[in-house]
Amino acid sequence: MAQAMVVAIGAITLIATAVLVAPGLFHNHLGAAGVDSPEVQMHAEEAFASSFAISVAVATGVSLVAAGLVSWFLVRRVSRPVEELAAAARTVAAGHYEVSVPDAEFSSELHELSASFGHMAHQLSEADAARIRLLANLAHELRTPLATLEGFIDGMEDGILPVDPLSWSTMRDQVDRLRRLSVDLRETAAAEEHTLAMVYERIDARAVSAAVVFAASPHYRTKGVELRATESGDPCWISGDKVRLQQVIANLLDNALRHTDAGGLVTVITERTGRDVIIQVTDDGDGIPSEHLTKVFERFHRVDPSRGSVDGSGSGLGLTIARAIVLEHGGELTASSAGKGLGASFIVTIPAEISG
Repeated sequence: MAQAMVVAIGAITLIATAVLVAPGLFHNHLGAAGVDSPEVQMHAEEAFASSFAISVAVATGVSLVAAGLVSWFLVRRVSRPVEELAAAARTVAAGHYEVSVPDAEFSSELHELSASFGHMAHQLSEADAARIRLLANLAHELRTPLATLEGFIDGMEDGILPVDPLSWSTMRDQVDRLRRLSVDLRETAAAEEHTLAMVYERIDARAVSAAVVFAASPHYRTKGVELRATESGDPCWISGDKVRLQQVIANLLDNALRHTDAGGLVTVITERTGRDVIIQVTDDGDGIPSEHLTKVFERFHRVDPSRGSVDGSGSGLGLTIARAIVLEHGGELTASSAGKGLGASFIVTIPAEISG
């Protein structure tokens, strides 16, 4: 319709202009050419008018037909991928994310739209899969402490287990484990939604590391693992939340302690390298297979699933929270390992603050 309107407006403009201008110019040219006979002039002007009208009519008709064909072709080319995108959108809305998205290569805009839609569907699929894994892992994490509590309560009621300090202590440990899990879940959600409370100030990363190492030392001595701290001689100024960064390092030290046997060594290095401040926690414990190096930051992920469920020492969320906090500071948290049984290293990188 738009093409037809353009052609029609052009034809009407041409006809109106020709009717107003062409007869007078043609009559003047006949007079200038020496044609003085009124009869000859009349026939010539009639011939001019009829040929002009036929030409304009034929040209207008052909233009309208051509415009219609071109418009139909373009509309079909555009509408087909749009209809397919609409069908794909309905499929995604129904919860089925594995859809075939058309690639409209003839149009850069539609091509970009198709690519963006495909990426969105893929992200939604991954988010849904992560949600399912989260629920399954959460159910698994809750099962052990709840089963322990249920067993002790039933045993104490039936008189099978003694009502003594050891039984109460065991039950309290399981309640503490559930409380720790709920706190970690709340902090994980807040971290991933960027709603963690942060109080930024100018701090020396060396002091932050030293405080955490001092607090963790008794736990290391109890297990028989050596904890060694090394720091740069120069200040390592950063802009950050001291409490949250202490939480990051504490999570890394706790993770290293769980995966390092008695007689092992864990080192903490704090230094400035170029424009960044580095806090590196390295152990000589279990190590991490290469295929798990990026997955260790996922919620509830464990390299050895049986270990966490047996000792109950970790919720599986510590590294997830730690990475989220580091990202909030404009930095990154990465893991490296030479392989299983060869130790692991976690490196916190945060932009240094210019002194002065």
